[in-house]
Amino acid sequence: MVNNELLRRDVRTLGDMLGDVIRELAGESALERVEEIRKVARERRSGVEEAEGELSRLIESLDEPTARDVTRAFSIFFDLANIAEDRHRVRILRSRELERHPQPRSESIGEAIAKLKAAGFTPVETQSALDRLAIELVFTAHPSEAKRRSLRVKLRRMRQALEDLDLADLLPRERQKLENLLRTEMTALWQTEFLRPNRPTVLQEVRRGLTIAPRLWEVVPGIYDDMRRALEVSYPGVEFRLPLFLKFGSWIGGDRDGHPHVTRDVTAQTLLWLREAAIKAQLKQCRQLSEFLSISTKESSLGPQLNDEFDAATKKWPVILERVQTIPTTESCRLWLAVIEWRLEQSFGTSIGEKLPEGAYRDGAELEQDVLKLVNSLEGLGTLHLIRNELLPWLDLVRVFGLHMNRLDVRQDARRHIEALTEIFAKAGITANFEALPEEERQEVLTRTMPWKEEISHDGLSPHVVETLELFRLLHSAMATFGPSCVGSHIISLTSAPSDMLSVLWLWRWAQSVGNPPGTDVANLEDQLAIAPLFEKIGDLRRGPETLEAILKHPVYASHVQKLGSRQIVMVGYSDSTKDGGYLAACWGLYRSQSELQRTADRYGVKLTFFHGRGGSLGRGGGPAARGIYSLPPEALDGSLRLTEQGEVLAERYDDDQIAYRHLEQVTSATLLASALPARTAKPAWSVIMEQLSRRSYQAYRELVDQPGFIEFFSSATPIDEIESLNIGSRPARRRGERTLADLRAIPWVFSWTQNRSMIPAWYGLGTALTEVLEERPNDWQTLYEMYRQWPFFQATIENAALALAKADEFISSRYADLVQNSEVRNLIGGLIDVERDRSRKTILALTGGTDLLSATPWLQASIDARNPYIDPLNLIQIELVQRRRSLPADTPPEDAERLGGLLRLTVQGIAAGMRTTG
Repeated sequence: MVNNELLRRDVRTLGDMLGDVIRELAGESALERVEEIRKVARERRSGVEEAEGELSRLIESLDEPTARDVTRAFSIFFDLANIAEDRHRVRILRSRELERHPQPRSESIGEAIAKLKAAGFTPVETQSALDRLAIELVFTAHPSEAKRRSLRVKLRRMRQALEDLDLADLLPRERQKLENLLRTEMTALWQTEFLRPNRPTVLQEVRRGLTIAPRLWEVVPGIYDDMRRALEVSYPGVEFRLPLFLKFGSWIGGDRDGHPHVTRDVTAQTLLWLREAAIKAQLKQCRQLSEFLSISTKESSLGPQLNDEFDAATKKWPVILERVQTIPTTESCRLWLAVIEWRLEQSFGTSIGEKLPEGAYRDGAELEQDVLKLVNSLEGLGTLHLIRNELLPWLDLVRVFGLHMNRLDVRQDARRHIEALTEIFAKAGITANFEALPEEERQEVLTRTMPWKEEISHDGLSPHVVETLELFRLLHSAMATFGPSCVGSHIISLTSAPSDMLSVLWLWRWAQSVGNPPGTDVANLEDQLAIAPLFEKIGDLRRGPETLEAILKHPVYASHVQKLGSRQIVMVGYSDSTKDGGYLAACWGLYRSQSELQRTADRYGVKLTFFHGRGGSLGRGGGPAARGIYSLPPEALDGSLRLTEQGEVLAERYDDDQIAYRHLEQVTSATLLASALPARTAKPAWSVIMEQLSRRSYQAYRELVDQPGFIEFFSSATPIDEIESLNIGSRPARRRGERTLADLRAIPWVFSWTQNRSMIPAWYGLGTALTEVLEERPNDWQTLYEMYRQWPFFQATIENAALALAKADEFISSRYADLVQNSEVRNLIGGLIDVERDRSRKTILALTGGTDLLSATPWLQASIDARNPYIDPLNLIQIELVQRRRSLPADTPPEDAERLGGLLRLTVQGIAAGMRTTG
């Protein structure tokens, strides 16, 4: 077992280096003030009585330059501590694997397959479980990654240096070189601007998203190879067919819900960049393999298949012969790879809607066929290791990434489509006010006029209506040009009725009609757009099964689903449901809705893929990915699921190859086991209690947020103003101008409560509901014990809330509450939060039987305890700066106000690094 002393050594080494950098670049006095504040903050946490007042005095005495140095020092320290923790996590994973060898490590693909074998699964049953396995991780550009890419690149290099320092055979000069590299990066880090000078554009976010691709390219083949090896170990001699069980999607450049900057042109450019990135990567792989694959027909029993394929290709495209003059005719593998290389090069540069050049690949499926010809030609020639280690990894990459890299989703608010059709139908004289029609009449109009086969003139239409029409034209053209794999699905936010889905189908059928020759039966075309409702508010989740049943009964939509293999994607939103109804009501609403949606689909013979819109933070459905999968309703997980990967989660999970690999194997293992060996389903009595808890927690939560002064409290007691002004994403923080709970986006909502250490989105309402059972229904309390120990859903719900409460801090949050000038509002709202926090902590401890909230995970509690003395000063500096900003005279020069605002935003970033979460 790895000793934690290695982690302490790394943190100490990095901390000492940082101290040297501060002394050199900011001066001895700056370092002394940092050390003084750190010492007093630790003393306050240790219970030294006078330390609290001394810490407040030190913070209040900081001038702006010193406050800036102190904030930057603590922020960088957290960044360094984070990469040290990540490095130590990798050490522990490797150590555990060595200890368990030859048994597979915990939560691995090997362990999952071994568990299926131990459970009595025959090869046929295991193949069936694999055939159902279909995981898609979808990257989003939600603005919760607070760190600039310039900083992340430096931290990534430092992480690699830490890894290299662990090498056992390092020479003294090599060690010195690595330590110098760390100091150099740290020096550059101190002198780098932490905050983005400008808000990124959507296309800059697309570029940033593409930086993940190289690491996925390295890691994904290993995941597929692990599956093959696990099957060989557990089922020796059995040949399995490996499906495409893991792939990737993206919202970046396609998510236009409340985002005016995501236009038709932006989406078009995104699709082209994704294709370009995939072709470049496939070309690189092809050329590397060509250098390696020097097999000659003279020195092997390689048959004539590839030569025949090459001859056929060069007859069709004679230009290829000019490229292969230096390749011996006996090296048929290289000749065939030259064909693939030429066809990939031909695939570059085509715009959407244009005819592909001669020989170009339309999509990854065509490339896969050519790569398969190479693989098949080498089978049975004693080349097992060559195929396994060189060809199959490329074949896996072709299947996963194709020529599209990530499938691009489109998302839009349902109301936008209704508004667009209202104008279109009024202009065509179909109905004067489509938007005002009852639901049944809306459906009748949509059905009667579908497919609309006429061009729609833009004259007299609002710009957003024209934009909507052009988007659907683009989606049809993209799929016609590059194949259906380049587009994922069309997500409909705020879906509340069947007409919301029919409206998207109407627009899609129109685009197909005008984009194909007259007379084309567009309903029977192979390439169809997947349409996915998004149920995200408590009421919409409750009505979701009814909405789904109504749309599946509709003959036009039912035919559309049938063309998609009788599979319907349904997205459920964790963020807005929590903001709307509170933590427990949202958790149960999501669970119950998925169960009922699945039963509804079963009645119509339709398979559901649930798309889980989880954020990285606990208040938005975050937490350990595997725990989240195991907590899903067993009946609603048939092996297929989609998950969003948002914000800072992208950097946390994918900046390091080994951590990325671990994440992907845990998700794969958990999905396979949770679907093939489902956990205990909820007993009827459990569901009854959960319904009662949900209602009571919802009431408690709404009693808080519906208080007349709540928005005033929220605006004053959190750094929401600073968060809304951060240049961390292209998307606006609110749907509309006025700050209301309904129009505030979930990310800044959660981000703000995380910054002030209240964390209420991840627990508020739970204490009231549990206290009522504890004090008034002792028999039901015994049932809760049973639920916690036997039901993964309830266990995950409680443990995630416990983690949020462990990260919360009553002292710090009370200091933020002091910023509220209205004493009546401050006492009322602050008092409600304090009481609910105490209730939640007390009842969770009573339920889990622990002495501390994280008794079962002492390493996590130790990490929080170690961080708190360093996060506290950043919070107190933020509070002090907020007070100074709010007391600025009206005639303060703008540059002075902006300088103070910049300092405040710097504290936001530092606290986010310390908490390892934003929104």
